[in-house]
Amino acid sequence: MTAGYRVGIIGAGEIAYFHAAALATMPEAHLAAVCDLAPTALVRFGDTFGVGARYDTLASMLAGETLDVLIVATWGVHHAAAAEAVARTGRVRAILCEKPISLTAEECRAMVAVARDNGVLLAEAFKFRHHPQHVRAKEIVDGGGIGTVRSIVSTFSSPLLATANHGNWRFDPARGGGSTYDTACYNVHHARHIVGAEPERVFAVGQFDAATGIDHTTAILLEFPGGVTAQIATSYAYCFSQSVAIHGTAGALRMERAFNLRQPWRWTVPDQSVSFRVEHDDGTVETHAFPSVSDYVLQPRHLCACLTDGTPHRIPPEDSIGNMRVLDAVRASMTSGEPQYLKERAS
Repeated sequence: MTAGYRVGIIGAGEIAYFHAAALATMPEAHLAAVCDLAPTALVRFGDTFGVGARYDTLASMLAGETLDVLIVATWGVHHAAAAEAVARTGRVRAILCEKPISLTAEECRAMVAVARDNGVLLAEAFKFRHHPQHVRAKEIVDGGGIGTVRSIVSTFSSPLLATANHGNWRFDPARGGGSTYDTACYNVHHARHIVGAEPERVFAVGQFDAATGIDHTTAILLEFPGGVTAQIATSYAYCFSQSVAIHGTAGALRMERAFNLRQPWRWTVPDQSVSFRVEHDDGTVETHAFPSVSDYVLQPRHLCACLTDGTPHRIPPEDSIGNMRVLDAVRASMTSGEPQYLKERAS
């Protein structure tokens, strides 16, 4: 009999393969069931990972399985409905929902409320937050290693537009596509995490794909309390880039591979070893190196620890509400051409 927490996945597309491959290496959990509306996707995924319990509806999977964790790996437009439906049944202990957790802050608030009312742990799948390089970077920043943070500059881009596959969800606004939801959500989450506060003002401009209407390029300025700023550029039209520079009053922390540690980005490719630099104003430089480790493994491992011993999750639901409030403001600013003001913190 297989030990560990029983995990189900809804959505057998691209991202589900990364989750399944990670679970296959873990003693703490195992993939027990999968659900997808598309029969071919269900067969291909089930055969690849040896999952015999295959369902074509969420209701049938929940009725037929006893699961501890459900991973929501559907298109973004379905995240909220799926997570709420699962939470209402009370048949799982935790839901790990792919990023972005929803398409609006209003959706996210509803998801959080339903999960809380039914005693279900709800967590957003920003996997990079569990990687040692980000844990260590936050420790250095909070410890005053670069002085007081004044500015963050980050990118997340890939040249997808040149070979655009319009069958891919990223090029379909009806499925939650576009660079704001797909990639800027990472940068916004990261900036908020490093600063430890919510932005007060958001300004954004975008460029849109004529064929599909998705925002293929987004430039964002976040202004935090005290004049701290974050400048974010995400795009399907730029070269591959996932850089972060955190500027303080006494130095800077620079990270070249921040969010996805596989190149090319395929589930069969191992994560790369990474490093970041801390540059001090006295001219000294520290390099912090990290061996190859899968944040797709670290993510469910942390979730299992939360279920086992009550460890608080690194990404509480309220943080996800805050992130979606900013993304709402980004979209509103791109549409109106005006800055958006977010004075109060997310509730």
